[in-house]
Amino acid sequence: MPRLTELRASLALSAPEGDALIESLEDAVRLCSEVPSQQVIHAVSALSASGLIGTPDATDVTVILQALRGAAMDAHPERALTALLAAWTGGRAEIRASWGDVVATAGRASGPEIHRRLVHRERHVGELRLAVPSVWGGLAGLAAEYALLARLQSAAAGAARRRVGERVLEALLTGGPGAALGGEPFAVAVASLPPATGLGPSHLSAREDALDVLAAVGEGYLTERMLDGHSTVWHGQAVWLWSTLNLAQEGRELHGALVASTALDVRVGVSARHTALNPGPGSEVRAAYSEARQALDATRRRRGMSTFMGIDPLAALLARGQFHAVQAQVSAQLATLDDDGRVEATLRAYLGHRGSLGELAGVLGIHVNTLRYRLRRAEDVLGAPLSDPHLLARLYLAFESVAPRP
Repeated sequence: MPRLTELRASLALSAPEGDALIESLEDAVRLCSEVPSQQVIHAVSALSASGLIGTPDATDVTVILQALRGAAMDAHPERALTALLAAWTGGRAEIRASWGDVVATAGRASGPEIHRRLVHRERHVGELRLAVPSVWGGLAGLAAEYALLARLQSAAAGAARRRVGERVLEALLTGGPGAALGGEPFAVAVASLPPATGLGPSHLSAREDALDVLAAVGEGYLTERMLDGHSTVWHGQAVWLWSTLNLAQEGRELHGALVASTALDVRVGVSARHTALNPGPGSEVRAAYSEARQALDATRRRRGMSTFMGIDPLAALLARGQFHAVQAQVSAQLATLDDDGRVEATLRAYLGHRGSLGELAGVLGIHVNTLRYRLRRAEDVLGAPLSDPHLLARLYLAFESVAPRP
C-alpha cells in the first residue's frame, strides 16, 4: 500500500512504529471487503432496528466500517470515534489510556457498562468503555478494534511530534543550543529496564524498541496531563523533561503509567524541581539529569521509583560500587578470622542496633560475654576501636556498598 508507506515517511516514524500503523490500517481496509463476521451482522442488525439504515447487507456493513474508519483516521481520532458511537447508540462511549486517564468521552450512560481492553502486539494501549442499551452489545467488539486503531493513530501522530522534542532535549543534555525553557519550573526523569538477556542483535533491537515505547508512553502521560515536555532515549535509558506543577504526584503517576502500559520491570529516578533562566538553560537541565540518574541508581526495587530529594545522598555512590575498595579491604580483614563469618555477622548486627549490648545478645541468642569477645576480635583485625567514628564510617561504606556493575 504505497500511500500508507508515504504516510509513514511523512510522519517520520521509526520502522516498528510505521509497520504497526500500516498493519492496523491494512486490517481496517480488509474488513470492508471480507464476508461480514457475526459481530458485524449484530452491529448492522442493531442499526437497522434503530431505523438508521435499511436491510443489513454487505453495502450497509461497508458504510458502517467506513464511518468507523473515518473517525479513527480523524485528526483527533479518539474524540471523533466516541462521538460517533454515542450518536449511534444514544449511550456513552469512553476511551481511556492504559494508565487509566480518560482520553475521550461522549454521551450519557444508557445501559450496562461494557469494557474492552485494547491490546496491540501484547502491549496494553488503553480501554474502550461503553454504557449503551443491550441491543448494541454486538457492536462492542467491532468498536474496540477501531478504538485500538484510534489509539495507534494518535501514537503515530505523537511520534512525529516526539522526534522534534528529542532533538531539543538531546541538545540540552549535551550543552548545545536548545529551545528556551523560560522561567517555568521543570524536572527530569530517567527510566531503565532490566539488563538484556543476551547481547545478540535481536536482543539489543528488542531492548531499544522497549525503551522507545517507554519514552512514548511517558510523553503520552505528560500530554494527557497538559504538561509541556520532551522525551528521548539517551545512553540506554528513557529520559523526560517537563514543566512541573506537582512533582511528587507527577513522578508517582509517570512511573505508574509506564508499568501499567508495558508490564515491564521499570525503575524510575526523578530530579528535584529546577528553574532555568535564559540564556543557557542547558546547565540546569544537565544538573537535573544528573540528579535523576542518582535517584535511579538509588532505586533498588525492580519496579521502584525514587526522587532525588528523597534518597540517601550516599546511595547513588554506594549503588554504583564507588566504595568497592573499602568493601574489599574490610572483607579481607574480617576473613583472616576464619570463623565462617560469625564476627562479621555480629558486627553488622551491632552497627544496626540502637539498644544495649545485653539486648543485642538476646536478639542474637548468645551470651553477652560472647558478644563482647566477637566485637573485640573485630577491633583487633580492623585496627581501631568501634568508638572511632572513622572506623564506623568505613564499616558503613563497606557493608552498604555493592559490587561494581559490569
